[in-house]
Amino acid sequence: MVERDNWAEWLLETRFGGDPSARRAGLNWLAGVRDRVLDGAAIKDGDVLLDVGAGEGLIAFAALDRVGRSGGVVFSDISSDLLNHAADLLARGGGDVRCSFVQADAQGLEAIDDSTVDVLTTRSVLLYLRDKQRAANAFWRVLRPGGRASLYEPINKVNADARRPGVFRGYALPGNPELADRLTEFFYAPIGTMIDFDERDLIAMFERAGFREIRAELEIRVRRQESKRWDVYLNSSPNPLVPTLGDALDRLFTPPERCAFEDELRPKVEAGDGFTHEADLFLRAVKPE
Repeated sequence: MVERDNWAEWLLETRFGGDPSARRAGLNWLAGVRDRVLDGAAIKDGDVLLDVGAGEGLIAFAALDRVGRSGGVVFSDISSDLLNHAADLLARGGGDVRCSFVQADAQGLEAIDDSTVDVLTTRSVLLYLRDKQRAANAFWRVLRPGGRASLYEPINKVNADARRPGVFRGYALPGNPELADRLTEFFYAPIGTMIDFDERDLIAMFERAGFREIRAELEIRVRRQESKRWDVYLNSSPNPLVPTLGDALDRLFTPPERCAFEDELRPKVEAGDGFTHEADLFLRAVKPE
């Protein structure tokens, strides 16, 4: 088995628990996010688009249909494994001279020259960064005058603020409240950058960076959980910074504790007996001419 960094391992495997049907459903939802990000970018024929945190190429590959024959798409990611994966996918399809691949940290984009791209897109990248303001400044720097930034970010602070004792990921576990709280704390501890901001913070950051004509659309949903297969739920991870639920249970609980916890949580997961709080932000910002 080929070893991959945590970003590639999560995107290609553990975010969907290794289940093809869960992957298809997830990618179908992400296709809608991708299209909204690209629509917000107002791409014109001949534009050069930089996709920051390109991952496996969800946005970047779709952008090729919009930049035209004379345009270009730059795949940028901190993960060399993901850039190699996207390049391999492109090569299998016959290649495309309009594409280039750059390894770069989204916080500075040092590998990208000033004023060299017309459009910048990104999806679920800022939430992993400690210095989001520095990233917004870098976005402004690499865009040409009149350039557009279009992005999607989940506002996880909404879900974090809705946490309650004895509830794990929206499932109330009155029989094992201490175990639920122990597991919740374990998963939240490494993700401070993912819950320390909201839509107002991002708007202010882009304003400080120099962007104008900023438009932000926030969607908040409180809804019943969807039913899930237990094996898929157990083998999935909510983000690249934490292990799968199964690995976490092995680390934190004794065998009797794990048995008691699973006996209560599993039927709720399989029945969708819980609630989730979600918030999605689509933001578009223009660099002045």
